[in-house]
Amino acid sequence: MTSKPAIAFLLASASLSLGACAYTGQPQSTPRAADLAMDETAPTRAKNVILFIGDGMGVSTVTAARIYAGQKQGMSGEEHVLPFETFDNVALVKTYNTNAQVPDSAGTATAMHSGEKTRIGLLGLGPDAVRGECAGAMEHALPLLGEEAKERGLALGIVSTARLTHATPASVYARSPDRNWEADAAIPEDQQGLGCTDIATQLVEADFDLALGGGSVSFFGSALGGRRGEEDANLPANWAGRSGGTIARTADELAAAPMDRPVLGLFSPSHMTYTAARAQDGVGQDEPTLTQMTSQAIARLSQDPDGYYLMVESGRIDHAHHAGQAGFALEETVEFARAIEYAIANTDPDETLILVTADHSHVFTIAGYPRRGNDILGLVVPPEGATDNTEEPTPAADGVPYTTLGYANGPGAIAGMMERPVPETGVTATQQAAIPLGSETHAGEDVALYAQGPGADAARGVIEQDVIYDIIRDAYGWE
Repeated sequence: MTSKPAIAFLLASASLSLGACAYTGQPQSTPRAADLAMDETAPTRAKNVILFIGDGMGVSTVTAARIYAGQKQGMSGEEHVLPFETFDNVALVKTYNTNAQVPDSAGTATAMHSGEKTRIGLLGLGPDAVRGECAGAMEHALPLLGEEAKERGLALGIVSTARLTHATPASVYARSPDRNWEADAAIPEDQQGLGCTDIATQLVEADFDLALGGGSVSFFGSALGGRRGEEDANLPANWAGRSGGTIARTADELAAAPMDRPVLGLFSPSHMTYTAARAQDGVGQDEPTLTQMTSQAIARLSQDPDGYYLMVESGRIDHAHHAGQAGFALEETVEFARAIEYAIANTDPDETLILVTADHSHVFTIAGYPRRGNDILGLVVPPEGATDNTEEPTPAADGVPYTTLGYANGPGAIAGMMERPVPETGVTATQQAAIPLGSETHAGEDVALYAQGPGADAARGVIEQDVIYDIIRDAYGWE
């Protein structure tokens, strides 16, 4: 059997030192979970757990990102291996919400962080709560993994390229009958004063050691942000005064923040800048990358002798898919893989459980019989010998070529067009779609869970999404 090629991602390092334990590009040399299980001296419990969530990273996204990453390195792409694909333990995860075949991120992330599935749009509340109704909502409060980690003496970290008040990061610390209540101004007037707190306030009142992401607009008064009441409201300053923590607004400020104090990083008014936009347009250059935020999180949280829980979300994979921009989604996934690669190289597999999964998939397809090594973001060109002319793109029944990647619905829809145009190609393209929608939708098929470290052998078979919560708690040895 031939060995899989080593992965050699270039870790982003501007503004931050990734430490002396730099990755060597050999993830295959990491002790595998099966070997640990056979070693009687290996610990049976995890000291640390890192849950990586690729928002919207369905199996088709993983496959396309694998090819894309390989092609960026001069390979044909199909033979490439992403860092987490070396993990021995893999499961399929059922993502439905209690009231929906196709889920949203609030319900799915709540399942992973509370151990119970719930309705679309609810955060940290059971399925008997009604979305958008504050009265009685807190009667259905669910346990939160982030709260339990702190109660048991662990350090807690939250990292996201989305707003920190967005559904997936908020599931670590917040309970809300509506995921959109990110700032108090977002709570309808008829729901004010009924016992519900906006998500930004819940974050600054929570006990955490590190929270890094976007979304500063929800934390400031009407002069700068989205809060009602005091025009000069400043929740981060209030948090820093209570906790003794540091606020970081740029990659440089994060790197300079004291290592022995909590840190709150708010690097963008809304979601952080797309990786592709940073590379092409030069915007967002003062923001840390996901790999840099992950490296900072591991360095800071690992100082706690009792261990830590860290959730890392690549939130903008999802946003790019909603926009029908596959190239942007794949660039986000490649950066997500870099962050995972860094974690693999800079944690001890004997004591750290690393889980990689998605909250849901997207209606994203790879199709058309393209030849081996065909540009994954390009037009379908057939394999040699498949047609008389194998150098030209394959025409569809309408005589127009088509791309390998596409969507079942979304803003790039061709439905209703008199004539289908030649598709756009490349990183910035909007892929053609079948059904016209202003925003492409999530998909309902299972997603993958990859696991390495103590407790990883529980990731097998087909499981409910809330079982991820049980896998984490069992790995820690919590009763």
